[in-house]
Amino acid sequence: MRYISTRGGGEPLSYSEALLEGLARDGGLAVPAELPHVDGETLERWRALTYPQLATEVLALFATDIPRDDLARMTAAAYESFPSEVVPLRPIGDGLTLVGLSEGPTLAFKDMAMQFLGQVLEYALERSGAVLNVLGATSGDTGSAAEHALRGKDRISVFMLSPLGRMSPFQRAQMFSLDDANVHNIAIAGVFDDCQNLVKQLAGDLEFKRAQSLGAVNSINLARITAQVVYYFWAWLRATDATGGAEVSFTVPSGNFGNILSGFYAKRMGLPVRRLVLATNENNVLDEFFRTGVYRPRAAAETLATSSPSMDISKASNLERFAFELFDRDPARVSAAWRELDEQGFFDVTGDQPRFAEEFGLVSGTSTHDDRIETIRSVHAGSGDIIDPHTADGVKVAREHVEDGVPMLVLETAKPEKFAETIHEALGVQLEYPAELHAMLAAPQHVTEMADDAQQLRAFIEAAALRGDTMGDITTGAARHDS
Repeated sequence: MRYISTRGGGEPLSYSEALLEGLARDGGLAVPAELPHVDGETLERWRALTYPQLATEVLALFATDIPRDDLARMTAAAYESFPSEVVPLRPIGDGLTLVGLSEGPTLAFKDMAMQFLGQVLEYALERSGAVLNVLGATSGDTGSAAEHALRGKDRISVFMLSPLGRMSPFQRAQMFSLDDANVHNIAIAGVFDDCQNLVKQLAGDLEFKRAQSLGAVNSINLARITAQVVYYFWAWLRATDATGGAEVSFTVPSGNFGNILSGFYAKRMGLPVRRLVLATNENNVLDEFFRTGVYRPRAAAETLATSSPSMDISKASNLERFAFELFDRDPARVSAAWRELDEQGFFDVTGDQPRFAEEFGLVSGTSTHDDRIETIRSVHAGSGDIIDPHTADGVKVAREHVEDGVPMLVLETAKPEKFAETIHEALGVQLEYPAELHAMLAAPQHVTEMADDAQQLRAFIEAAALRGDTMGDITTGAARHDS
């Protein structure tokens, strides 16, 4: 299996090469030269597998340059800290079933891919003798999942950008309480899209990227996408035990389009998926795109701060991978669309919009603060479950797309403890934390505040980047707060 760029530049790469490359050299994103296919007989053989075993089978279709024994060892290590089932399914009424993706160390679905990514990054770097300075952006959950997966690793340093004041207190504590020498938290004065733009700007400077050994762990990194494909297969296998090869639908809360893109890939690989339902919050650029065919990201000043903050995103990186398939894998059309986006602030594919539902099974909807509060209440009243606000967005939109005879699976994205204030507003309860979480919330926080300034960020990375066995001192003059 080789990997090419959505924009057609550069030589095809192996899985390990694409893993370390991050953003492609022409500014595009790595995609499989051809998606693998899984037939019904293979699916049935997979029913009895554990989650790590299934992950080995699915990832082996993508990571063909990694020996299977090594891959099996890494998937076992990635999920050893999860409960034995790893991804439980539980019905919540109204024809909906939650797919539990938040059983990992940071209580969010990002752990599902990040724990594997930590294993495979270390493996690739050890084989090559290289080091990697990971530059990422987070709206809340990616950062903590990445940092907890990569903390303390000898050949990896992490520079994680987050929007100043835009995450929940729990999300900030999960990241900023870490004091590992290879973890650098940087709070940018702006919104998530500003952080993401800085990552792309620096990653697009090939000289700087090469000199500083920059890589990515955002869903820009294809390994994240492929690892997430696994749980779509797992959920289908669990949901259809009694019905054989029946179709199911998935609803996915999404801001950056990475989570639902993995489901889109699973469907294209042959998984019997009827609908992929995209749920957005008030920052509903993606809902507008799938309803109208016009993709018009909003400016930072127009990106709202909501009670589902991990989805406070107005420019979805992974939409480019979907566009590559929409444009029949023509990199010239992808490049033209993104030039239009840069020049005029939008691109228009209204002529192709009917294909979204008819060919790809993609539909969408929007949820507001009032919607998620009411949904948290109704789910709790009906099933006793407490769901986080992002999952509530998914449940609200899922209810609008339930079809008779088609199981509707809603991806649970995080534990409610990460968003205690919203849960208290909805249910009037104070969630109880175990002792280790109380300790985390009370721990000193280590973060550097910085302007939305690429040059200042470059200087910070140059001073602190991992080179061989040493780390440089941070001497940029940015305001670091230890509290």
